[in-house]
Amino acid sequence: MALQTAWSSRSRTLGALCGCLFVVVAPPALAQEPDSAKAARDSLAARVERAEEAIELLKQQLAAQSETAVTTRSGLKLEWSGRVLVSVFGNSRRTNNSDVPSTVRLDTASGLPQGGGGMSIRQSALGITVSSPSVWGAEFRGDLDVDFYGGQQPSAGGRTFPLLRLRTTRAILTWAHGELLVGQDVPLVSGLNPVSLAAVGVPGFAAAGNLWFWLPQARATFESGTRVRLAVQGALLAPMSGDPASAFNTDFDVAERSKRPFVQGRLRLRWGRGEQQAELGLGVHRGWFAAKGDSLLVGRGLMADALIPIGTRIDVRGEVFDGRGLRPLGGGQIGQLFGKNGVVVSGRGAWGQVNWHITQRVAVGSGYGFDDPDDADLGSGATLKNTTVASYLIVRPAGPLVVSAEWRRTTTTYAVGAYQNDHLNLGLGFEF
Repeated sequence: MALQTAWSSRSRTLGALCGCLFVVVAPPALAQEPDSAKAARDSLAARVERAEEAIELLKQQLAAQSETAVTTRSGLKLEWSGRVLVSVFGNSRRTNNSDVPSTVRLDTASGLPQGGGGMSIRQSALGITVSSPSVWGAEFRGDLDVDFYGGQQPSAGGRTFPLLRLRTTRAILTWAHGELLVGQDVPLVSGLNPVSLAAVGVPGFAAAGNLWFWLPQARATFESGTRVRLAVQGALLAPMSGDPASAFNTDFDVAERSKRPFVQGRLRLRWGRGEQQAELGLGVHRGWFAAKGDSLLVGRGLMADALIPIGTRIDVRGEVFDGRGLRPLGGGQIGQLFGKNGVVVSGRGAWGQVNWHITQRVAVGSGYGFDDPDDADLGSGATLKNTTVASYLIVRPAGPLVVSAEWRRTTTTYAVGAYQNDHLNLGLGFEF
C-alpha cells in the first residue's frame, strides 16, 4: 500500500508537470493580438527556460520521494502491515479454547459455572512483504506473517503474556503463465478461509469443515487462457500427524516416519480480475503414516472450493471435503486421526459463507460448517460430529480504526449427547 501511495503521488506530480509544460511550451492557439507583441512577451527562449525550471523541480520532488521509500539492504521494496486487535469475548459453555473456540468440551464436576468471559490481544498480527519486478524473468514477492497466538508465557500473567507465532512465510515467483511458491502456507487443496475478525488465531469453521493448517511446502502452477484461465497445480508438503509437540525437543511423528511427503494436486478455474475475480477448484490429497513393521497407512481426500462474487458487493465462498486421515491439514475428522482397531478415521465436512460489503467501510456475513466422521471408525469416547454457525459485522469507522462483532454457535456431539456453546466476540483495534 505504501508503494502504491508513493507511485500515485509521483503520477499526480508528473501529470501536473505535463500540464504545465503544455501551457508553457505549446504555441498560441489563435492570435488575439499582434504577432510582434506576442512574440516579444512569450519568446521561445523564455518558454525553454520555464520548461527547464519545471523539470528541475520535478527531479527534486522525485528525489525527495525516493528518500522516503522503504527498501531492504538488497534493494527490494518493503512494505509493513498489521492489525492490533483487542478481543472481548464470552462463552456459555466449556470449550477447547476460550477466546477462539472450535469445539465444546464435556462439563466438569467442579460445581463452578461452565462458561465465562475475558479479554485478549493474542489475535494481533504483523506482516512484511518484499518485492522485485524482475527475478529470472518473473515478478518476485516474499512475505512473512506472524501473530501472538503461540500460547502463553507460563506465569501469573497467563493469556496477557502471549507468545509470537509464525503463521505463513512464502517466496513466490510469478510468470505470465506460471508460478512457483516455496515456504509455509495453507494446503493447496483448501486455500480459502472465511471472513472474520473473531477467528484469526485459528480460522473460522476449524474442526467444522475448514482444513486450514499452515504447512511447509513447495508448489508449482501452470496456467493458460486470458479471460477464463485454467491452471494445473501440484505441491509437496511436509508430512505431519498433528500430534502435540513438547516445548523444545521434537521427535519424528508417524507421518514423518513414513519418509514420504504429502502430495496434493489441484485444477483451478478463474475468471474476472481484482475484487471481481471468481475461482473454482478441485483437489486431491494423499499422505502416509507409519505403522508397525514395514507397512504404511494411507490418508487421502477429495476437495472442492469456490469463491464467487455476485455483483460488486456480495461474495459466496466455501469448501467441501471427503476423505480419511485429514487431521494434519487442520482438524479434519474433528482432530481424530486413528480410531477403533487403529484404522485411519474417515469422514466428510464442508463450510460456506455469504459476505455483503454494504459500503467500503461496513461488511456483514454469515456462514455454516460441519465435520462428520464415520461413526463405524470411532471408538468409545470419540467426538461424533461438530457444527458451527456464525454471523459477523465489521465496521471501519474512520482511518485505520476497526470494530467487529461476531456471534458463533458450536454444537459438538458425543455418545452421551450434544453440547452447545454460544460465543460472543467484540473486536476493537486499528490496521496499518
